[in-house]
Amino acid sequence: MGRLAIRILLPVFVAIMLVIAAGVAWWGHDRFVATGPLQQSATIVIPKGAGPDAIAGLLRDNRVIAGVAARKIFTIGARLTNRARRMRAGEYEFSPDISMDGAITLLVDGKTVKRKLTVAEGLSTRQVLALVAAADGLTGPIPPGPGEGALLPETYFFSHGDARAALVKRMGKAMKDFLARTWQGRAPNLSLKTSEEALILASIIEKETGRDGERERISAVFHNRLRRKMRLQSDPTVSYGITGSARPLGRTLTHDDLKTDSPYNTYRVYGLPPTPIANPGRDSIRAAVHPSQDADLYFVADGAGGHAFARSLSQHNRNVAKWRRLKRGK
Repeated sequence: MGRLAIRILLPVFVAIMLVIAAGVAWWGHDRFVATGPLQQSATIVIPKGAGPDAIAGLLRDNRVIAGVAARKIFTIGARLTNRARRMRAGEYEFSPDISMDGAITLLVDGKTVKRKLTVAEGLSTRQVLALVAAADGLTGPIPPGPGEGALLPETYFFSHGDARAALVKRMGKAMKDFLARTWQGRAPNLSLKTSEEALILASIIEKETGRDGERERISAVFHNRLRRKMRLQSDPTVSYGITGSARPLGRTLTHDDLKTDSPYNTYRVYGLPPTPIANPGRDSIRAAVHPSQDADLYFVADGAGGHAFARSLSQHNRNVAKWRRLKRGK
């Protein structure tokens, strides 16, 4: 081929190649921003250290992207938009029809799936730690050290890969902060000297009732008994003294149980037990430092999920007799 022909054909060839390149680029961009093939939401864990190509492979395996060139288009698109190194590890929920561009935006924003763990009021610390140990998505060992009553019951949100130790630390800080604020705003002239004593009393209130509207009155009973140097005579403290935090007692207390020699047996010892007997919730902590103004000294179950209160022993004995008749009737 002559030099003249080359000079004529070369620009044509270059032009053709530019047209082809432009067409490929347009096609690639169209694929990059187009609706994806995903038909239902998909949750995918992007591991730490995964690069654009590995991420693209995970998305293809889970049908977030599809097609022969999809993996390459995803990788090139991430690099051309300067986001290849900004995609973060974690657990993500990809919505139906999400585009490659949208998937990269999701990973760059780091909007990971938020899992939750709900800790019910009144659980022992051992029970709470068992929940944390069994929670799917958390990593690492359970830390030693949280004492009874040290963890605030509520719903905690976490991301896949978070450390168990970090979540337990959050629970402990939540309890410490809430207790400090509540103690600071306590009612005057309480029968309690420290916030630690308030936490112990709150744990007893928590185990005595779960009914709204009763906690403050039960708190008043215990405050009144403390002022009069009366034993608290709380069944849940006796149960805790028998089993500790290992498990619930699972049966009705017996007369022999009430004679056990334990610092938690408030039928024998005066004052509060040495530690909380559970992890109390916010309402019980508030009730411990804001008792009602009632003069009650006794309470017993009323057969309807609540309690019957009494100021005198004779009135209390009548309430107890009524409760026993209800139990026999059942």
